[in-house]
Amino acid sequence: MTQPQLAHQTEHGRMYARSLSGVPEVPSITTVISQQNTDLSGWVGHMAATAVIEDPRLSQAVGSKPQLKTVARQASNAAERYRDEAAARGDRVHNYAEQVGLHALGKPHQMAQMRAVLAEHGEGAYADRFDEWWDLYDVRPLATEITVWNGTVGYAGTLDLVASIGGRTCIIDYKTKGTTRDGRVKPLDAKVVMQLVAGLKAEESLVDPVAGTWEPWKYGDAPLLLGVAVGQTEVVAHQANPQVLPDHWRKFWSLRQVWGYSQAADGAGPALRPIGPPPASTVPAASTVPAASAAPSASSVPAATPVPGAQIQ
Repeated sequence: MTQPQLAHQTEHGRMYARSLSGVPEVPSITTVISQQNTDLSGWVGHMAATAVIEDPRLSQAVGSKPQLKTVARQASNAAERYRDEAAARGDRVHNYAEQVGLHALGKPHQMAQMRAVLAEHGEGAYADRFDEWWDLYDVRPLATEITVWNGTVGYAGTLDLVASIGGRTCIIDYKTKGTTRDGRVKPLDAKVVMQLVAGLKAEESLVDPVAGTWEPWKYGDAPLLLGVAVGQTEVVAHQANPQVLPDHWRKFWSLRQVWGYSQAADGAGPALRPIGPPPASTVPAASTVPAASAAPSASSVPAATPVPGAQIQ
Protein backbone atom coordinates (compact mmCIF):
# COMPACT_ATOMS: atom_id res chain seq x y z
CA MET A 1 0.00 0.00 0.00
CA THR A 2 1.31 3.47 -0.88
CA GLN A 3 2.79 5.14 2.20
CA PRO A 4 0.83 8.36 2.83
CA GLN A 5 3.26 11.19 2.14
CA LEU A 6 2.34 13.25 5.17
CA ALA A 7 2.25 10.37 7.66
CA HIS A 8 5.02 9.94 10.24
CA GLN A 9 5.63 7.12 12.67
CA THR A 10 6.15 8.66 16.12
CA GLU A 11 6.36 7.52 19.72
CA HIS A 12 2.67 8.41 19.96
CA GLY A 13 1.70 6.30 16.94
CA ARG A 14 1.24 7.35 13.35
CA MET A 15 0.67 11.09 12.99
CA TYR A 16 0.09 13.47 10.09
CA ALA A 17 1.67 16.78 9.10
CA ARG A 18 0.07 19.48 6.98
CA SER A 19 2.85 19.44 4.37
CA LEU A 20 6.04 17.57 3.50
CA SER A 21 8.06 20.19 5.36
CA GLY A 22 5.70 20.31 8.33
CA VAL A 23 5.87 18.49 11.64
CA PRO A 24 3.36 15.84 12.81
CA GLU A 25 0.33 17.54 14.33
CA VAL A 26 -2.56 15.10 14.67
CA PRO A 27 -2.96 11.33 15.09
CA SER A 28 -4.08 9.09 12.26
CA ILE A 29 -7.52 7.54 12.23
CA THR A 30 -6.06 4.09 12.91
CA THR A 31 -3.95 5.42 15.79
CA VAL A 32 -7.07 6.85 17.41
CA ILE A 33 -8.97 3.58 16.97
CA SER A 34 -6.03 1.65 18.47
CA GLN A 35 -6.72 3.35 21.81
CA GLN A 36 -9.51 0.80 22.21
CA ASN A 37 -8.14 -2.07 24.24
CA THR A 38 -8.16 -5.41 22.44
CA ASP A 39 -7.37 -8.56 24.42
CA LEU A 40 -5.41 -10.92 22.15
CA SER A 41 -3.90 -13.05 24.90
CA GLY A 42 -6.06 -16.06 24.03
CA TRP A 43 -5.19 -15.83 20.35
CA VAL A 44 -1.48 -15.39 21.10
CA GLY A 45 -1.50 -18.50 23.30
CA HIS A 46 -3.39 -20.47 20.66
CA MET A 47 -0.89 -19.49 17.96
CA ALA A 48 2.06 -20.49 20.14
CA ALA A 49 0.50 -23.84 21.05
CA THR A 50 -0.35 -24.54 17.41
CA ALA A 51 3.22 -23.72 16.37
CA VAL A 52 4.54 -26.25 18.91
CA ILE A 53 2.14 -28.98 17.77
CA GLU A 54 2.97 -28.43 14.11
CA ASP A 55 6.73 -28.18 14.61
CA PRO A 56 8.34 -31.16 12.78
CA ARG A 57 11.05 -31.34 15.45
CA LEU A 58 8.58 -32.02 18.26
CA SER A 59 8.71 -35.83 18.15
CA GLN A 60 12.50 -35.82 18.37
CA ALA A 61 12.49 -33.14 21.07
CA VAL A 62 10.25 -35.11 23.46
CA GLY A 63 12.37 -36.16 26.41
CA SER A 64 15.04 -33.56 25.73
CA LYS A 65 14.60 -30.43 27.80
CA PRO A 66 17.05 -28.30 25.76
CA GLN A 67 15.37 -29.26 22.46
CA LEU A 68 11.91 -28.63 23.87
CA LYS A 69 13.05 -25.20 25.04
CA THR A 70 14.25 -24.43 21.52
CA VAL A 71 10.88 -25.44 20.05
CA ALA A 72 8.99 -23.42 22.68
CA ARG A 73 11.20 -20.36 22.23
CA GLN A 74 10.64 -20.27 18.48
CA ALA A 75 6.90 -20.90 18.93
CA SER A 76 6.54 -18.02 21.40
CA ASN A 77 6.60 -15.43 18.62
CA ALA A 78 4.26 -17.31 16.28
CA ALA A 79 1.57 -14.66 16.70
CA GLU A 80 4.01 -11.90 15.77
CA ARG A 81 5.14 -13.78 12.67
CA TYR A 82 1.53 -14.37 11.63
CA ARG A 83 0.68 -10.71 12.20
CA ASP A 84 3.65 -9.51 10.18
CA GLU A 85 2.92 -11.90 7.33
CA ALA A 86 -0.75 -10.87 7.29
CA ALA A 87 0.24 -7.19 7.26
CA ALA A 88 2.61 -7.72 4.34
CA ARG A 89 -0.08 -9.63 2.43
CA GLY A 90 -2.58 -6.87 3.19
CA ASP A 91 -0.16 -4.29 1.80
CA ARG A 92 0.24 -6.27 -1.42
CA VAL A 93 -3.52 -6.62 -1.90
CA HIS A 94 -4.16 -2.96 -1.06
CA ASN A 95 -1.43 -1.94 -3.47
CA TYR A 96 -3.05 -3.90 -6.27
CA ALA A 97 -6.47 -2.43 -5.46
CA GLU A 98 -4.99 1.07 -5.54
CA GLN A 99 -3.43 0.45 -8.95
CA VAL A 100 -6.78 -0.77 -10.31
CA GLY A 101 -8.32 2.51 -9.17
CA LEU A 102 -5.53 4.57 -10.75
CA HIS A 103 -5.93 2.65 -14.00
CA ALA A 104 -9.67 3.36 -14.03
CA LEU A 105 -8.96 7.06 -13.41
CA GLY A 106 -6.62 7.18 -16.38
CA LYS A 107 -3.62 7.93 -14.17
CA PRO A 108 -0.14 6.31 -14.24
CA HIS A 109 -0.32 2.91 -12.59
CA GLN A 110 1.51 -0.36 -11.99
CA MET A 111 -1.44 -2.70 -12.05
CA ALA A 112 0.34 -5.45 -14.01
CA GLN A 113 3.41 -5.27 -11.78
CA MET A 114 1.38 -5.48 -8.59
CA ARG A 115 -0.60 -8.43 -9.93
CA ALA A 116 2.71 -10.12 -10.68
CA VAL A 117 3.88 -9.51 -7.11
CA LEU A 118 0.74 -11.20 -5.77
CA ALA A 119 1.29 -14.14 -8.12
CA GLU A 120 4.89 -14.51 -6.90
CA HIS A 121 3.56 -14.98 -3.37
CA GLY A 122 0.85 -17.42 -4.43
CA GLU A 123 -1.80 -14.78 -3.85
CA GLY A 124 -3.09 -14.25 -7.38
CA ALA A 125 -6.60 -15.33 -6.31
CA TYR A 126 -6.96 -12.10 -4.34
CA ALA A 127 -6.50 -10.11 -7.54
CA ASP A 128 -8.88 -12.37 -9.46
CA ARG A 129 -11.65 -12.02 -6.90
CA PHE A 130 -11.09 -8.29 -6.61
CA ASP A 131 -11.39 -7.84 -10.37
CA GLU A 132 -14.64 -9.81 -10.34
CA TRP A 133 -16.06 -7.64 -7.59
CA TRP A 134 -14.94 -4.44 -9.31
CA ASP A 135 -16.69 -5.41 -12.55
CA LEU A 136 -19.80 -6.81 -10.85
CA TYR A 137 -20.36 -3.64 -8.83
CA ASP A 138 -19.38 -1.39 -11.75
CA VAL A 139 -17.06 0.63 -9.50
CA ARG A 140 -16.32 4.08 -10.88
CA PRO A 141 -13.56 5.70 -8.81
CA LEU A 142 -13.57 9.38 -7.89
CA ALA A 143 -10.41 9.41 -5.77
CA THR A 144 -7.99 6.76 -4.54
CA GLU A 145 -5.71 6.89 -1.49
CA ILE A 146 -6.94 10.37 -0.60
CA THR A 147 -5.64 12.03 2.58
CA VAL A 148 -8.22 13.86 4.71
CA TRP A 149 -8.05 16.12 7.77
CA ASN A 150 -10.37 17.12 10.58
CA GLY A 151 -9.03 20.13 12.43
CA THR A 152 -11.95 20.48 14.84
CA VAL A 153 -11.50 17.07 16.46
CA GLY A 154 -7.85 16.74 15.49
CA TYR A 155 -7.09 13.74 13.29
CA ALA A 156 -6.17 12.80 9.73
CA GLY A 157 -6.13 9.67 7.61
CA THR A 158 -5.86 8.24 4.12
CA LEU A 159 -8.97 6.68 2.62
CA ASP A 160 -8.65 3.70 0.28
CA LEU A 161 -11.24 4.79 -2.25
CA VAL A 162 -14.08 7.17 -2.97
CA ALA A 163 -16.20 5.85 -5.83
CA SER A 164 -19.60 5.95 -7.47
CA ILE A 165 -21.47 2.64 -7.37
CA GLY A 166 -24.96 2.46 -8.82
CA GLY A 167 -25.00 6.24 -9.03
CA ARG A 168 -24.29 6.68 -5.31
CA THR A 169 -21.10 8.07 -3.79
CA CYS A 170 -19.31 5.57 -1.55
CA ILE A 171 -16.40 5.87 0.87
CA ILE A 172 -14.67 2.49 0.79
CA ASP A 173 -12.15 0.76 3.03
CA TYR A 174 -10.53 -2.51 1.93
CA LYS A 175 -9.70 -5.26 4.42
CA THR A 176 -7.70 -8.29 3.32
CA LYS A 177 -9.22 -11.31 5.04
CA GLY A 178 -8.49 -15.00 5.31
CA THR A 179 -10.83 -17.84 4.43
CA THR A 180 -13.04 -19.86 6.78
CA ARG A 181 -13.19 -23.66 6.73
CA ASP A 182 -16.31 -23.53 4.59
CA GLY A 183 -14.55 -21.44 1.95
CA ARG A 184 -16.05 -18.05 2.81
CA VAL A 185 -14.15 -14.84 3.39
CA LYS A 186 -13.82 -14.06 7.10
CA PRO A 187 -16.10 -11.32 8.47
CA LEU A 188 -15.05 -7.74 9.08
CA ASP A 189 -14.41 -6.26 12.51
CA ALA A 190 -17.02 -3.67 13.51
CA LYS A 191 -14.17 -1.18 14.11
CA VAL A 192 -14.21 -0.52 10.36
CA VAL A 193 -17.37 1.54 10.95
CA MET A 194 -15.39 3.99 13.10
CA GLN A 195 -12.77 4.20 10.37
CA LEU A 196 -15.40 4.93 7.73
CA VAL A 197 -17.36 7.47 9.74
CA ALA A 198 -14.13 9.30 10.63
CA GLY A 199 -13.47 9.60 6.89
CA LEU A 200 -16.99 10.84 6.33
CA LYS A 201 -16.54 13.52 9.02
CA ALA A 202 -13.35 14.92 7.45
CA GLU A 203 -13.23 18.66 6.83
CA GLU A 204 -10.46 18.90 4.24
CA SER A 205 -8.68 16.77 1.65
CA LEU A 206 -5.10 17.08 0.44
CA VAL A 207 -4.41 18.78 -2.88
CA ASP A 208 -0.62 19.36 -2.86
CA PRO A 209 1.58 17.74 -0.18
CA VAL A 210 4.62 19.87 -1.07
CA ALA A 211 2.86 23.20 -0.73
CA GLY A 212 0.55 21.93 1.99
CA THR A 213 -2.54 22.89 0.03
CA TRP A 214 -5.91 21.53 1.15
CA GLU A 215 -9.47 21.98 -0.06
CA PRO A 216 -12.86 21.53 1.61
CA TRP A 217 -13.90 17.86 1.81
CA LYS A 218 -16.26 17.18 -1.08
CA TYR A 219 -17.64 13.82 0.04
CA GLY A 220 -18.91 14.54 3.54
CA ASP A 221 -22.43 13.66 2.42
CA ALA A 222 -21.56 10.27 0.90
CA PRO A 223 -24.66 8.11 1.37
CA LEU A 224 -22.82 4.79 1.49
CA LEU A 225 -19.91 3.73 3.70
CA LEU A 226 -18.56 0.34 2.61
CA GLY A 227 -16.15 -2.05 4.26
CA VAL A 228 -14.95 -4.46 1.59
CA ALA A 229 -13.59 -7.84 2.71
CA VAL A 230 -11.15 -9.07 0.04
CA GLY A 231 -10.46 -12.81 0.17
CA GLN A 232 -9.11 -15.55 -2.04
CA THR A 233 -12.52 -17.13 -2.64
CA GLU A 234 -14.76 -14.07 -2.72
CA VAL A 235 -15.06 -10.36 -2.04
CA VAL A 236 -17.94 -9.23 0.16
CA ALA A 237 -18.98 -5.60 0.56
CA HIS A 238 -20.64 -4.53 3.82
CA GLN A 239 -22.50 -1.27 4.33
CA ALA A 240 -22.08 0.57 7.61
CA ASN A 241 -25.57 0.74 9.09
CA PRO A 242 -26.62 4.43 8.89
CA GLN A 243 -28.56 4.10 12.16
CA VAL A 244 -25.42 3.30 14.18
CA LEU A 245 -23.11 5.94 12.68
CA PRO A 246 -23.78 8.58 15.40
CA ASP A 247 -22.82 6.09 18.12
CA HIS A 248 -19.66 5.00 16.35
CA TRP A 249 -18.72 8.63 15.70
CA ARG A 250 -19.13 9.41 19.42
CA LYS A 251 -16.97 6.40 20.25
CA PHE A 252 -14.28 7.57 17.83
CA TRP A 253 -14.47 11.10 19.30
CA SER A 254 -14.03 9.67 22.80
CA LEU A 255 -11.02 7.61 21.76
CA ARG A 256 -9.48 10.76 20.28
CA GLN A 257 -9.86 12.40 23.69
CA VAL A 258 -8.15 9.39 25.29
CA TRP A 259 -5.23 9.79 22.89
CA GLY A 260 -4.96 13.50 23.66
CA TYR A 261 -5.13 13.12 27.43
CA SER A 262 -2.58 10.29 27.27
CA GLN A 263 -0.09 12.64 25.60
CA ALA A 264 -0.84 15.34 28.16
CA ALA A 265 -0.34 12.89 31.05
CA ASP A 266 2.89 11.53 29.56
CA GLY A 267 4.27 15.05 29.14
CA ALA A 268 3.27 16.27 32.59
CA GLY A 269 6.32 14.79 34.28
CA PRO A 270 6.85 11.77 36.54
CA ALA A 271 3.54 10.25 37.60
CA LEU A 272 4.98 8.75 40.79
CA ARG A 273 7.58 9.95 43.28
CA PRO A 274 9.12 8.47 46.43
CA ILE A 275 7.61 9.56 49.70
CA GLY A 276 8.92 9.29 53.25
CA PRO A 277 7.13 7.90 56.29
CA PRO A 278 4.89 10.11 58.46
CA PRO A 279 6.42 12.01 61.41
CA ALA A 280 7.60 9.69 64.19
CA SER A 281 5.25 9.53 67.22
CA THR A 282 6.54 10.39 70.77
CA VAL A 283 3.83 8.38 72.52
CA PRO A 284 5.52 5.80 74.81
CA ALA A 285 5.51 2.27 73.54
CA ALA A 286 2.65 0.12 74.81
CA SER A 287 4.99 -2.01 76.93
CA THR A 288 6.17 1.06 78.93
CA VAL A 289 2.74 2.47 79.76
CA PRO A 290 1.42 1.29 83.16
CA ALA A 291 -1.66 -0.88 82.73
CA ALA A 292 -3.77 1.36 84.99
CA SER A 293 -2.76 4.57 83.27
CA ALA A 294 -5.16 6.30 80.99
CA ALA A 295 -4.08 7.10 77.46
CA PRO A 296 -2.82 10.70 77.15
CA SER A 297 -5.05 13.18 75.40
CA ALA A 298 -4.09 14.52 71.98
CA SER A 299 -3.38 17.95 73.47
CA SER A 300 -0.84 16.52 75.91
CA VAL A 301 1.31 14.82 73.27
CA PRO A 302 4.36 16.94 72.24
CA ALA A 303 4.74 17.68 68.52
CA ALA A 304 7.10 15.30 66.74
CA THR A 305 10.14 16.45 64.78
CA PRO A 306 9.25 16.49 61.04
CA VAL A 307 10.95 13.94 58.78
CA PRO A 308 12.91 15.64 55.94
CA GLY A 309 11.51 15.20 52.45
CA ALA A 310 8.01 14.43 51.20
CA GLN A 311 5.64 13.04 53.79
CA ILE A 312 2.17 11.56 54.06
CA GLN A 313 -0.24 14.49 54.37
